[in-house]
Amino acid sequence: MTPFTVVVEGLATDVQLPDEDGPFPAVLIRTPYDRRRHHAELRGWARRGFAALAQDVRGRYASPGEWHPYENEAADGAATVRWIRQQPWSDGRLVAVGASYAAHCALVLALDAPEDARPDAVIAAVPALGAAETAREPSGVERLGARAGWWAAHGDRHDSDEDALEKALAADPGLLGHLPLIDLPARLGRSLPSWPGLWRHREHGRLCSRAECAGVPLLVVGGHHDHFAEDTVTLWRRWGGLSARLLMGPWGHGLVAMPGRDARPAHRISLGELYAGWARLALAGGLAPGHRGAVGLGGSSVWVPAGTEGEPHTQTVRLLHGSSFTADPERPVSSEELSVPTDGAPDRCLLVTPPLPRPLDVIGDAEVRLRATAHAPSADWVARLVAISPEGTAERLAVGIVRRQDPPGQAAEFTVGLGRLARRLPAGSRLRLEIAGHHFPAHARNPHTGADPVTATRLLASRREVDPGTVTLRLPVLRTRPAPTDPVQEILR
Repeated sequence: MTPFTVVVEGLATDVQLPDEDGPFPAVLIRTPYDRRRHHAELRGWARRGFAALAQDVRGRYASPGEWHPYENEAADGAATVRWIRQQPWSDGRLVAVGASYAAHCALVLALDAPEDARPDAVIAAVPALGAAETAREPSGVERLGARAGWWAAHGDRHDSDEDALEKALAADPGLLGHLPLIDLPARLGRSLPSWPGLWRHREHGRLCSRAECAGVPLLVVGGHHDHFAEDTVTLWRRWGGLSARLLMGPWGHGLVAMPGRDARPAHRISLGELYAGWARLALAGGLAPGHRGAVGLGGSSVWVPAGTEGEPHTQTVRLLHGSSFTADPERPVSSEELSVPTDGAPDRCLLVTPPLPRPLDVIGDAEVRLRATAHAPSADWVARLVAISPEGTAERLAVGIVRRQDPPGQAAEFTVGLGRLARRLPAGSRLRLEIAGHHFPAHARNPHTGADPVTATRLLASRREVDPGTVTLRLPVLRTRPAPTDPVQEILR
């Protein structure tokens, strides 16, 4: 295998070719996280008969220019694909591959590039679909913690400082609590001119809408504990290509390298072997049409076919305390702590289920329905679901948050989606449901004044009332034990 570095349309690109004679199908990875991190991955693809390329996107690491996240990737990727297809070692076929932001690069290449520059197949892992999807929840609530960490590490610079936010928080633990949030770069001590513009992005769903017209096969991989889990499943469902495959397991954003507490040995998968096998079939037209895949059920060793959905099941909850509470942005409910204060005035409504009489296999979209009142012109409502094991250990299952502008003091009925669950809950477990006004620092604090949380300089406390008799926890429960499936076979059919 002969590695070499070239400049393609001004962008630094590493190429790894197989030892045998070509031409070969190609794999392209475009990344803002340093192409050199992918050298082992490139060698793995080359051993399996692919010409493999990793490229620094414009303005990052060895590639010159200005770094504008989510702006130049379709055009730059298209120029690179055209260059690849002109090389004597290329047989013209190409797979776009990437994880997180690099998955965005692969997807816009398939969906936004001119026809002659599109890949023949796409592998997208834990996909960051766009600026709006990463910056905000579908309800519009700002994902402060994740975006502050990403922008501090990667924004408006040629290289990365992965620990930038952690170091800043060590120096100032209250860093994310200072107002206004738009001034965070000054408190970090560096220039971040793109930070204010990030929060102007609200156009959720553009890539998923474009995906309906996709013309190539897709393999999308995600984790139940990844903050892009819902986007991963939505992309798979909306993909209009010849075939779409989904693999979801009890993993975090680092996939199998970041297993959740509910992962089991059966959830370990060699993604390199799987990707190469799928790519060969996709390029050869050997995949069956339609949407297939496998979902690993956390807390068990079972994989079920993608698309398996539980039936809506209403779980009884009883009030512990806090039907009336104060949502105070000066003392917000922490997104990092699962402990619940037992003294002082309540800062959340706390409910709990009886112990489960039998194991529950929960797979699909969960939600909370309630009737509640906020004494503020704008109010966020957070629903956090926590599993309490028979031994008393607490584990976060899901969090949902919505922003509402109901008339102050007027009760409203609404639903808070908790996202998708794929989990076996053992008998004897109890579920704790918390209803609060904040989830900080994961999400920006609603100031309760009606002002934009990103530019607000004043915070007010908000009285809240929850009608406990109306609180309904709806879980998607499988009525019978699921028939297991082999995830690799399901992906490669």
